[in-house]
Amino acid sequence: MNKPLQQTWDLESIFSGGSHSPEFAAFLSSLEKEMKELRTVVVGAKVPADLKGAESLEHILTKLESSAAKLSEAGSFVGCLAAQDQNDKKAIQLSGRVTTMYADLQSISTTFDNLLRGIDDTVWEAWTSTSKVKPYQFILNESRDLAREKMNPEMESLALELAIDGYHGWGEFYDTIVSKIQIPFEEDGKTKMLSAGQAHNQLHNPNREIRQDMFEKWEKAWTEAGDYCADTLNHLAGFRLKLYANRGWDDVLKEPLAINRMSRETLDTMWAVIQDAKPMVVQYLNRKAKLLGLDGLSWTDVEAPIRTSVSKVTYDEAAETIVEQFGKFSSRLAEFSQMAFDKSWIEAEDRPGKRPGGFCTSFQESNQTRIFMTFGGTASNVSTLAHELGHAYHQFLMKGLPVLNQNYAMNVAETASTFAEMIVADALVKSAKNEEEKLALLEEKIQNSVAFFMNIHARFLFETRFYDKRKEGLLNQEEISDLMEEAQKEAYCGALTTYHPHFWASKLHFYSTGVPFYNFPYTFGYLFSTGLYVRALEEGSPFADKYDALLRDTGIMTVEELAKKHLDVDLTQRDFWQSAVDMCLADIGEFLQMTEHLALI
Repeated sequence: MNKPLQQTWDLESIFSGGSHSPEFAAFLSSLEKEMKELRTVVVGAKVPADLKGAESLEHILTKLESSAAKLSEAGSFVGCLAAQDQNDKKAIQLSGRVTTMYADLQSISTTFDNLLRGIDDTVWEAWTSTSKVKPYQFILNESRDLAREKMNPEMESLALELAIDGYHGWGEFYDTIVSKIQIPFEEDGKTKMLSAGQAHNQLHNPNREIRQDMFEKWEKAWTEAGDYCADTLNHLAGFRLKLYANRGWDDVLKEPLAINRMSRETLDTMWAVIQDAKPMVVQYLNRKAKLLGLDGLSWTDVEAPIRTSVSKVTYDEAAETIVEQFGKFSSRLAEFSQMAFDKSWIEAEDRPGKRPGGFCTSFQESNQTRIFMTFGGTASNVSTLAHELGHAYHQFLMKGLPVLNQNYAMNVAETASTFAEMIVADALVKSAKNEEEKLALLEEKIQNSVAFFMNIHARFLFETRFYDKRKEGLLNQEEISDLMEEAQKEAYCGALTTYHPHFWASKLHFYSTGVPFYNFPYTFGYLFSTGLYVRALEEGSPFADKYDALLRDTGIMTVEELAKKHLDVDLTQRDFWQSAVDMCLADIGEFLQMTEHLALI
């Protein structure tokens, strides 16, 4: 990397002109026309009575794929526009238009799925076994089975239409709330106003006074916005609960588990193994408090470095480190990541007006991806960059597969991203130049375990209990904050001195209309990737091929089937999860051993 890397992404090669792009406007108009024609075809189709009739549905399948790919392209583009500039009003308008199209495609798919559920089992088996349809067998079976558990297609279509200005409208309103957050920050004797994304970076400032001061301002800002956030969260949950009730679903986890293609037994086993491991995590938290000269860790101390002299990392240094470490596992992963940097697929510039957080989005028509984040030079930012590149590589591996087979669930998507983080973190620890550097890097690596075992668990506990309470009626912001703090205390085993009551308001994930329970899939991905990493260490370089093959199958299998085929393990049993947790605890054990003498000082 001889010249400085571009820190703003290239969207012009997708559609030139940003939110006012004539090319994109024409693309949307063409897609709307295509979907209108598709609806006419689907509505006019009849449930086939024999194999020949079933084969007539194949052209609908082809058209559905085409529309899905193009809509993905449109959704990703407007998502990027809105994220890079929260004041782009035109992008917000386009987002509403694309959301309407998504709802329309869902409605069309619902009607098509209803055709599928009406096909006689004998005809179904024959049709899905034909050479043209067999590649879609998993997806079609999944759609047919789920259709049989929903309302009739007319009611499902109505719900989707009402969701545009109801359910999704509330989700989009949350973006408006976040865009208005402005938090004062003192720097070099001057006061400047930070966006939510910029302010959040300061919560990880190595200087405790700065992050504590920012946390007070952060909580104050979200308290002021709390009533708006409470209304939004209440109505999102209310919509889901009412929809579930009309489908006859009494378990709020039914949909998120189905979306993630995993069983409740697997989820419960994973959390049980984690719960048993928490006492050692608490030992780490207590030791860290001593090293920081504190009686106990506050919320903002949990992710703070144990040394305040940690230097900033430039974007170019981060990129070079990531590519180098990826290359030690897989040349394909390294080459892909280098390409992403060179082709400006990453938006990393630290500037006002950007949306907080990070994401990776796929352009299925263009066979490209884009990564969004705000790079402030922290170790956490480096991890986020590696994380999002893991997502991008996963999508890259899906190239050439049928579009419908590329829709892998969030939990396995998080596997690729957290595996990428782990490669970088573990390699850096092993190549540390001295004990002090090794300790700092090891502590940074342990932060992932704390986040996924404690923080994500708190989110899961909170959301589960919030939905239970929401069945009884609306909750005000004080009641929601009480639930949040209660969940944090339980998840962290009471190890902290302060908590983050308004975390529920500040966290985008609670407001996602596309992913209910945007929490446990992260922990699944972390531990599943850790288990994969254990295998990689055991099997050496040949595992890179197995890893790629597993990722390519993520869109056509349940997680239990995926693990059985590629790892020969049963995820409903403790063994695999225990091996992954043990690896995490080994890091904590090493940290405790390295710091034992320091804690006595």
